[in-house]
Amino acid sequence: MSPTPTEIVVLGAGVAGLTTAFESRQRFPSAQITVVAKYLPGYTSPTEYVSPWAGANWHSFEKERNQYAEYDAVAFKKFVDIAAKTPESGVNALPMRVVYDSDEARKNPLWYGEVVGGIKEAPKDELPTGAVMGLDMDSFMINTVAYLSWLQQQLLHANVKFMRRSYTHVDDLISDFPNAQAFFNCTGLGARHLGGVEDESVYPTKGQTLLIAEPITPLKRMYVQKNASWGNNEFAHVFPRPLGGGLILGGVRRDNDWTAEPDLELAERIKQRCCALAPELGKPEALQVLSHNVGLRPSRKGGARVELEKRKAKLLIHNYGASGAGYQSSWGMAAHALDLLKEQVNAKARL
Repeated sequence: MSPTPTEIVVLGAGVAGLTTAFESRQRFPSAQITVVAKYLPGYTSPTEYVSPWAGANWHSFEKERNQYAEYDAVAFKKFVDIAAKTPESGVNALPMRVVYDSDEARKNPLWYGEVVGGIKEAPKDELPTGAVMGLDMDSFMINTVAYLSWLQQQLLHANVKFMRRSYTHVDDLISDFPNAQAFFNCTGLGARHLGGVEDESVYPTKGQTLLIAEPITPLKRMYVQKNASWGNNEFAHVFPRPLGGGLILGGVRRDNDWTAEPDLELAERIKQRCCALAPELGKPEALQVLSHNVGLRPSRKGGARVELEKRKAKLLIHNYGASGAGYQSSWGMAAHALDLLKEQVNAKARL
């Protein structure tokens, strides 16, 4: 194996795979890089290619500054740069209001206040009925369809190749690219069934949203609301997508639910809750619903996997299992995955 990889292969073209390919090009400018995937930007599948179905925004789920929080922090800084320099990417800086049914966030300050530039309490009279407190902060809204396409275009301009192929075993991928020294496994939920990986810790977390038409007056912020009384891991969010992407209303997290059909009763609850959360939306019955969307988040017991192994004298780096944090952790996870490869390259160079 050459001390520096001359050929790298990324399996998967969701947000994890595309970001990993981008980071690979940054670290290894002269390497031949190929993204291999069954689905590429422009295609959709609620079970196999879920990146287009994400909300998506930046709102860390971590309660303390652990490794996963670091992934989110890295991505926030990257989105600051992307939004400022390339608004056509579909990434837009936008304030966010998070509404709570308890004062937990007041008792336990959020770790990422310093990352987002500060957090302040929202005026009580602007909160929906039953809410105890709300927090306002700066964040980012992502038009996922536009962003995935933008990432692919950036990669094409950087001479990254794309190949539509489906693999059921990672060894077949390795055999088809005999000159590649490093392989990245960014298969998301597919890691559960991919031969040679078969990670039984991976499971689906079903999400459901509505895409609605934009109101005449654009929303000035995005909203998220948590309410334990709703049960069934249901919550509310209102995400106005940039570049004319409409509004995304959600949502729910249903673990180990493999069904790809929307729950229309849930859809009605989502409309009611979102209109109460963001009165500027108007009445629930007046919303113009463009589509009902379902996607299976690639969750993993114990958290996302960013890990290197040696297989068939090659380096196989895993990067999957981010669940609903796929976009907001994408740049941090990709950087960690490339750090692992770089460590191997540096160790070999010292021999």
